Order: sequence, then C-alpha cells, then structure tokens
Amino acid sequence: MNVTPDLRGHTVVALHAHPDDEAIFTGITLRRLADAGARTVLVMATGGELGESRVPLRPGETVSARRMAELEAAADLLGIARIVLLDHRDSGLPGWTDARHARALAAADPVALARRVAEVVDAEGAGTLVHDDEQGIYGHPDHDATHRIGRLAAELTGTASYQMTIDREHLHVTARDRHLVHGAARAAAVPFGRVTVEISLAVTGSATDLERKRAAITAHASQVAPEDVPAEDFAITYGYEWFRRTGRPGALDLLGNAHLTAGTALAPAGTAVSAAVVAAP
Repeated sequence: MNVTPDLRGHTVVALHAHPDDEAIFTGITLRRLADAGARTVLVMATGGELGESRVPLRPGETVSARRMAELEAAADLLGIARIVLLDHRDSGLPGWTDARHARALAAADPVALARRVAEVVDAEGAGTLVHDDEQGIYGHPDHDATHRIGRLAAELTGTASYQMTIDREHLHVTARDRHLVHGAARAAAVPFGRVTVEISLAVTGSATDLERKRAAITAHASQVAPEDVPAEDFAITYGYEWFRRTGRPGALDLLGNAHLTAGTALAPAGTAVSAAVVAAP
C-alpha cells in the first residue's frame, strides 16, 4: 500500500557501501521519506574507487572524485539532507587482494565505525537506521561490512533497524536477469537476496517516485548507462525496495507495506510459498 504519512520530526540514517547503492536499493524509500517531511541522512562508507568509469574522466580527475560528484547529484534528486563520509576504500569483489588494503572497508574495525555511525544517529536524533542485511545483499565484502557496522550501530543507539535486501523470487518471476544486482552477483560469483517469505517489508511508490529513482541511478553516469536501466521496464524491475526489520517499528513502516506477505504471519523457515507476486506499479 502506498500512503503519504506526515513524517515531520522523524530522521532516518541510511548506511550504504558505495555511491549508487543509495539509489539502486533505497531510492524510492529515501525520496518518499523526504517528501513526507522526514530528514534523511546518508552515511557513505567508501568512495567506490574500484568501480571502473564507463565515461572519460576529466584531466586529473579520479574515479573517487567523479563518484562523489555523482553522489551529490543523486542525493539532491532523492531529497537527502546530509551526506556523511566514512572515508574508507572500496574493498573490491570477493577474493580480491584489495580487501587487505590498509584503508579497505573490509579490513576496518567494525566496532569503531559503528561508534562513528552511532554518533551520527545520536547527533541527528534519528529513530531509524537502514543498512545491509547479514548477507550483504549479494555478498560483496563492503556490503558485508556495512551490515556489521549497521547492526552494531543499531544496538548501540536502540534505533529501529531496517536491513535492505532483494526479493530474488520476485525478480525471477517479473524481471529475470534485468536488475543491476544480477550482473553484480555474477561478477562476484555469489548468490543474492532472499526468498519472499523471509522479507517483512516492501516499499513502493508512484510513477513520479520511480522517475526520480531512475534519474538518481543514472546520475551515477560513470557506473550506470541509461540503457542499463531502460525506462520501459524500470517499474517492474525497480518498483519495490525490500527490507527485514529488527526491533521496534520505525519510519519505514509508516510508508505502508506493499510486500506479498503484508498482513499475514510469516511462515517458518523452510515453509513452501507460492510464486505469486504483487503486480509492479
């Protein structure tokens, strides 16, 4: 269900691993929160230095500098009020030696970084924290790290914690091999996402919300071309954003729940579920 609550006075902190993750996995959610009056704060863990640029860089420009500029443009489109940089280095795909770099996020102390995120949460008076789930969505070392950091920060602050993920059954039925996560998971040679019954909340939005999400994704032009997220099937591929909540309800629940299992008790692990999927907006 797509509702427009009054979220003035609410603050949500979203922790992401790389520039463009905020748009791909939470673009609708962040835009709708901002439109409802919530303050949204984005904590970006790395500069995405190891994402090769698909466009020529300016003389003297680095991939990280380009990606930071793109992040600022995407954040503006999504209504993000503040960006906080943890200033760690991209760790690369599973098995890469880059994960052992002195500044790599995967090699950083998650407790120390959780304390930094907790300081942001406390300073902002945030009641909700969004971060990767325990599978890191698709097992990327940096997404695994942001799960650990986010989980610890939520425990330190007592915030409502929403762990972002992907409903792989939904995508298998409606948008097989069309989501950017499919290519990312192939590149990492890892599985991704969760089955429908494991997910408690799905956020969707209006056609305008989806247009803003697509604009925010393509603002990351060094990484994503417009043809990578074609407009004609964007809604069916990117029209839902999925979360597993731990702890008390927070601001995301107030956006309404468009998930297939909304209003029903979640089945125990291993229970067979129907492949039926809610129609995309």
